[in-house]
Amino acid sequence: MNGNISEEGIRLDLEWMHRAGIGGFQLFDAARTTPQIVPKRIVYMTPAWRDALRHSTQLAERYGMEESIAASPGWSETGGPWVKPADGMKKYVWSETVIDGGRTFTGKLQQPPITTGSFQDRPKAPPLLTTQTPEEPPMFYADSAVVAFRDNRGNTPEPAAVIDSSDRTLLPALLADGKLSTSVKLAMPIVGEKAWIRYSYTSPTTIRSVTLATTDPLPLVEWLYNLPSPRIDLEASDDGSTWREVQALPSHGLPQVTVAIPATTARFFRVSFLNQAPGPVSGFAAMFDPKVYGYPAPVARTSYEINELVLHQEPLIDHFEAKAGFLASSPSSDSVSETMNADRVIRRGEVVDLTSNMAADGTLTWTPPAGRWVVLRFGYSLIGMTNNPAEPEATGLEVDKLDGQAVRRYLTAYLDSYQETLGAEIGRRGVTYMVNDSWEAGPENWTPRMLEDFRQRRGYDPAPWLPVLTGRIVDSPAASERFLWDFRKTIGDLIVSQHYGVLQDVLHSRGMGQYVESHESGRSFNADGMEVKKFSQVPMGAMWARDESSTTPPYNYDADDRETASVAHIYGQNLAAAESFTANEAPYSWSPATMKRTADLEFLNGINRIVVHTSVHQPLVDAKPGITLGPFGQWFNRNETWAEQARPWTDYLARSSYMLQQGHFVADVLSFYGENTNVTEVYGARTPDIPRGYAYDFVNADAIVHSLKVDKNGRITTPGGGSYRLLDLGRFSKRLSLPALQAIRNLVVDGASVVGIRPEESPSLADDPKVFASLSSEVFGEGKGTRHLGKGVVYVGDNVLSALDAMGVRPDFDPGKEPASTDLGFVHRQLTNGDIYFVSNQGLTVSSFEASFRERGRIPELWHADTGTVEAVSYRTQNGRTYVPMQLNPSDSVFVIFRRPALKATQFVPRTAEQELAKVEGAWELEFPSGWGAPPRATLPELNSWTENSDPGVRYFSGTAIYSKVLDVPADWLEPHQRVLIHLGDVKNLASVSLNGHDLGEVWHAPYALDITSALRVGANRLRISVTNSWVNRLIGDEQPGAAKRYTFTTYRPYTQASPILPSGLLGPVTITSLRSD
Repeated sequence: MNGNISEEGIRLDLEWMHRAGIGGFQLFDAARTTPQIVPKRIVYMTPAWRDALRHSTQLAERYGMEESIAASPGWSETGGPWVKPADGMKKYVWSETVIDGGRTFTGKLQQPPITTGSFQDRPKAPPLLTTQTPEEPPMFYADSAVVAFRDNRGNTPEPAAVIDSSDRTLLPALLADGKLSTSVKLAMPIVGEKAWIRYSYTSPTTIRSVTLATTDPLPLVEWLYNLPSPRIDLEASDDGSTWREVQALPSHGLPQVTVAIPATTARFFRVSFLNQAPGPVSGFAAMFDPKVYGYPAPVARTSYEINELVLHQEPLIDHFEAKAGFLASSPSSDSVSETMNADRVIRRGEVVDLTSNMAADGTLTWTPPAGRWVVLRFGYSLIGMTNNPAEPEATGLEVDKLDGQAVRRYLTAYLDSYQETLGAEIGRRGVTYMVNDSWEAGPENWTPRMLEDFRQRRGYDPAPWLPVLTGRIVDSPAASERFLWDFRKTIGDLIVSQHYGVLQDVLHSRGMGQYVESHESGRSFNADGMEVKKFSQVPMGAMWARDESSTTPPYNYDADDRETASVAHIYGQNLAAAESFTANEAPYSWSPATMKRTADLEFLNGINRIVVHTSVHQPLVDAKPGITLGPFGQWFNRNETWAEQARPWTDYLARSSYMLQQGHFVADVLSFYGENTNVTEVYGARTPDIPRGYAYDFVNADAIVHSLKVDKNGRITTPGGGSYRLLDLGRFSKRLSLPALQAIRNLVVDGASVVGIRPEESPSLADDPKVFASLSSEVFGEGKGTRHLGKGVVYVGDNVLSALDAMGVRPDFDPGKEPASTDLGFVHRQLTNGDIYFVSNQGLTVSSFEASFRERGRIPELWHADTGTVEAVSYRTQNGRTYVPMQLNPSDSVFVIFRRPALKATQFVPRTAEQELAKVEGAWELEFPSGWGAPPRATLPELNSWTENSDPGVRYFSGTAIYSKVLDVPADWLEPHQRVLIHLGDVKNLASVSLNGHDLGEVWHAPYALDITSALRVGANRLRISVTNSWVNRLIGDEQPGAAKRYTFTTYRPYTQASPILPSGLLGPVTITSLRSD
């Protein structure tokens, strides 16, 4: 972090990782507002930095660890100081010049904005987290095209309005000056009241669209400090006193937004800003003072800052800014679409391409026909996005993701610097992978070859449609929407091929592979996550740590992980990785027990390689907990309190991952999620409508068109070995591109089964409507019932369960009707000689059930990945299925393995009866390590939390303490055929047990029990239980007023003296039980 590096720290870090069972690491050189804690910073790519890199690579090879590097300094995305302005990320800009026809015009067209920023002349926002004075961003501009269209409004000016507001100091002229670099301020009212800007016309006037641009606090600042956004509404009135709501307007987060509204006629309009009361504070924001870590404290907000506010009498495309790629997420294409007179739209045939008529200095020479003409001059300038969060010396422009040559120049220079440092230790050994983390580079919508690329990929000339990029309607709203769809599709295609495809090509040429994340949550860029992840050896998703008490599924991360696994299943990578356990709440408090449910959920989604986020390099030897990635965790490094007890946890992750890497994933359904979108946007708040008990993969149009086949049994197959019974189009087949519809038709003819609603239209201008309608009728008929076409069948509608029932496909896994069974999930992998099922209880209660598996002819076994043990289990077979009685505790999981031939239809395994032998009560001796504020020894009359102790050294202790006691064991405990267990009750957070000097193992999740039979002897037995809690209590103790000494060191201090301390230690009750078969 920020050059805080030491070779000794690297050695200690990697030695610990090796001890802890970590198989590799991904190297990120990052910075936030991280202070310097080493005598001298080691700056990126200086000789000392290169020495440190060589040292880490040599250690990685010594320990057999996989080493990867990020795709840029920082973690997102692909950028650095060697990227020249001409190669930076770009946006289109434009200017408008009105000229009169009927005579030759020679003159300079207005210069489009050259400002570096998000939209037109809106400047780039200053960086949020930095200790550096922001430099003036580089600038770049070039022209792209010039087009003109007849202004059908003629020379009659539109009625003008008198503008006033609730704030008499407001300057109305700046509201419509066409500049986003200027603004007015509207005084905020008290909470619950409205500020307003009013437009008064001399006669009733019809308004059809509104453009609004505001300057708001950055979203992160709003969130951290709980700053409410106003509710903004367009209102209308016939008398200027009684108002009716017309349209809610977006309140923030957009560089500019144009909203189409139903044509509304009135004499008075106003835009109101309702000051809303703050909502609940987020857990993250409530936990600490953001200023402690460098988040800027907001200036008390007393006004709303408005850059533009224009009421339009002409119709404009609804949210055209988002639909043209200035945002990653675009609203539905179902814009407000009223019946319009011909003079309300631009006729495509009257749009004139004047690009060749403009000289390099912007001078246009043209003789237009009679009338009034609007000339649009299009160019492109920089967005100004830089790679982040890198140290200042390693920060530069993000490369143009739509320009393959620029990307190739970027990556060649980047990898050359590593090659110069490592020589042969990059490529097929040493550094073998590059990691593309989740996209945080923002949207981009232009590149020098944009128009040529559009013509090539969409098959028609975009020039007549360019006015749509300014919000105008060409030919019709529907046609203009289709052009914008094609425009976004072209952006997505270029991101896929020119960024991720080129990265893959360059890496392959050097013998390297890549991990690829995409959106992680929502929609981060205008491309499909599955399409970008297919350019990877290891597709990768993300799953933030889930609160162990949460009952709400993390739908967005579920979708991202399943998307990742789907890519691996379709294209054959097999490995599906995930950035795992990321957190910004409850820092330092997480333990293996609290993370297990998250890990199991990832396995349920198809993940089979866990990448723990994060393990920050610790350059200092004895400063604990140490340096952090700002407020983000995990805090999983050699300074974690349970670092030396981590091996059983990582063994669990490794065993589970290994099992789930075997064979092929089994699923019945391919779930289509539409075109020109992405999974995490579509399923950010829900899951697909796939019935319980049936597994599924996601599929996109690219795979449908290019990768799916049908085998002789009617199964849909993929290049990676995936095999599916049903393609579910869901509600997403209403609008399909012609290539996708043609591919679906061919799959059905070849024998596939498909369920979905009848497609109504293509979203693309490139598709022939007549051919589309004919194909839709051929495949889906009149839009209902069951249709047979060729060898296949189409179940018209959206009921997947009905289709599966009609096909005779029963659930792969059925937990029955036990109330908690809805919290049970499964994954099925098929081997050449058996089957693997992973079953997890994601609920918060014990679940007892009889599971039914789509398996017969083999004996089930229970394999426990936490202990590495195998357990025989009862079963019965009936109607081609195997039934197994099971019980899973909360957050519990087990593998059910079918491998050995079953010679009989049923098997009964006697249950083991557990009987309590003794309660371990009375006093315990407790030993604490020196140097952390606790006394060397203490006597506890009974078990309770350390936080209840009167001694502050015990109350605020963090680390490992040892409980000891003598057990008096009678002879009958050692009877043959009896096992003796110790149950520790509740443990905060991990424990290991030794008896008579024999280490018996570690327990890290409930039930905290171990078999102690092998170490027992009659008479006195010395019992020692080591218990480790988290860093939280010591961090809070160090914040207490009057604390004589600070025992901890960290660059991140989220806790205060008033923060609640956490239960810690051995809480019990401790009991001894016997276990014998019935």
